[in-house]
Amino acid sequence: MSFKNPILGLSQQAKFLISAAKVDQCPEDNGIEVAFAGRSNAGKSSAINALTHNSLARTSKTPGRTQLLNFFSLDEARRLVDLPGYGYAKVPLPLKQHWQQHLEAYLSSRESLAGIVLTMDVRHPLTPFDTLMLDWATSCQMPVHILLSKADKLTFGAAKTTLLTIQKTIRERWNNDLISVQLFSATKRQGIEEAHLLLAHWFELIEPTEP
Repeated sequence: MSFKNPILGLSQQAKFLISAAKVDQCPEDNGIEVAFAGRSNAGKSSAINALTHNSLARTSKTPGRTQLLNFFSLDEARRLVDLPGYGYAKVPLPLKQHWQQHLEAYLSSRESLAGIVLTMDVRHPLTPFDTLMLDWATSCQMPVHILLSKADKLTFGAAKTTLLTIQKTIRERWNNDLISVQLFSATKRQGIEEAHLLLAHWFELIEPTEP
């Protein structure tokens, strides 16, 4: 890209703000938030760390480790939110139900939420959780940007085919201009600039009409 993306400086100074088990423990509902969602072990925390050039979000080979809503401040008015991973079978049922209840409460009530970055493993896209999230976002007219993570695990051709298939499914099932999708790899730092540009739009750092 030929211009300096203003999200770069903010993302590099991102810092942990607070963890919340319930919506009433969240920071004051003002400013702009972008939430990162995804099925357990889809690469959500790794994506946050790659995009912030930091080790903000806890990563683990054990799915289901993110059990709270974790808030990270970029500045006084802008925040990233790492939502609980969802869908891992070994997580106890009461904990799953707790996550679902408070995740839904956060998504439905948070006025400062400007968009959702939905992380999907490129090898296992559109799980039931993913489609549920897209159904909800469509009904609420909430922007969603899909990161097809771990793109380095597939050949370029296979990853590109998956991307085109997902784009076609979005057009046919949701017909929603607010849903976008890209290939992403935290390990290879693939797709960082594209995701940064999207975040800059959502955080109102650049106008949507800019290149």
